[in-house]
Amino acid sequence: MERKASAMWHGGLKDGKGSISTQSGVLKDTQYSFGTRFADGVGTNPEELIAAAHAGCFTMALSAQLGEASLTAESLETTAVVTFGKTDAGFTITAIHLTTLAKVPGASESAFETAANNAKAGCPISRLFKGNTEITLDAKLV
Repeated sequence: MERKASAMWHGGLKDGKGSISTQSGVLKDTQYSFGTRFADGVGTNPEELIAAAHAGCFTMALSAQLGEASLTAESLETTAVVTFGKTDAGFTITAIHLTTLAKVPGASESAFETAANNAKAGCPISRLFKGNTEITLDAKLV
């Protein structure tokens, strides 16, 4: 399976502008720029897209892990915060923090915690960053 996205850029780093599009069409000529990455400009940026990808990936993996424990979520809501900063090596994603709130009828705290930790370790986006980025998780049953 392959998924595709593309980026177009015009101009210099600080004064230029670009657009990002995805194969599915969900993003089509979506604006990104230096301002959207390092300030408060209108548009997206690569780190925001990684946060969205990680939140979605983890949430699907958590649903699968709950299913393995014969549990079905009423709802799962995850936020991913990507920390991006300058290091000696250059600008780097240094940490990702996942926060999830879950309504899972019949789930014990221990079964939920096991499922959440397995999802964090096993989702493909987490595995992509394993070993070079700290990934933390705050998962709560509500």
